[in-house]
Amino acid sequence: MDLNAIKARLDSMNESSQQREKVDYDTIFWKPPIGKSVIRIVPSAYDPTFPFSELKFHYGVGKYPMIALSNFGKQDPIEEFVKELRKTDDRDNWSLAGKLTPKTRTFAPVVVRGEEDKGVRLWGFSKTVYKALLSLAEDEDIGDYTDVVNGFDMVVEVTEGNPYPVTTVRIKPKMTELHSDNNLVETWLKEQPEPKTSFSQYDYDFIKRQLHNFVNGTSDDEETTPTPQVTESTSSDAEDRNFRETGEFSWEKKESTDFSLENKSAVKSDPVSKFDELFND
Repeated sequence: MDLNAIKARLDSMNESSQQREKVDYDTIFWKPPIGKSVIRIVPSAYDPTFPFSELKFHYGVGKYPMIALSNFGKQDPIEEFVKELRKTDDRDNWSLAGKLTPKTRTFAPVVVRGEEDKGVRLWGFSKTVYKALLSLAEDEDIGDYTDVVNGFDMVVEVTEGNPYPVTTVRIKPKMTELHSDNNLVETWLKEQPEPKTSFSQYDYDFIKRQLHNFVNGTSDDEETTPTPQVTESTSSDAEDRNFRETGEFSWEKKESTDFSLENKSAVKSDPVSKFDELFND
């Protein structure tokens, strides 16, 4: 019996179990282009009291971003590993823990003016833009800009920056209704992409294997179908800048690191067993 062929077949079957149906993400997500766009943030079909969804993602561990399992109330191996790293006094451990800590992106359902035929899509933005949107809602002269009758459109402007584009948002001064067609409004309020389920959810073992490869400087040649990119290159805040500078965006080169909780030589001598110790305590 050819054990290499058996292993290859088993790996292939494990990979196929992770495959997801291909989806046209342009129908789900909206990325603001360079210039000005007019949008309307609409009430969420999943939580009418709060239109924003904060989700955690792993960048740079695998070939593509992976949504953290903690978003679904499940255990996540990377977050477990981060906790173990922070139990030590080693400076390098804490540095790697910071790099492996999931990054938060926020999403809101929007209708883009001039593209109403595309329906409601999800706009993913940075911490800086999120703070600006929260501040606008807190302004007593503006309030609930998602109100379908007495809400406000807003202008999203993307300009070339140095070194990265910058996104700004401002409220249009005139209060307007979402749309004059009540049936269309009702459709927009009901038919929306659900943020969490719009991304491929990988299981615990698959994410653990990606982490194992990252920690030991190895890679999977047969990586699964990618999750969608969830970041737009439009923010000037430190968080997004750090993504680009550390190579954590999916379209940039990924850094690979040899690492252990105790010392690198120990990991290199038996990386799999050393790694698994973290999950068997």
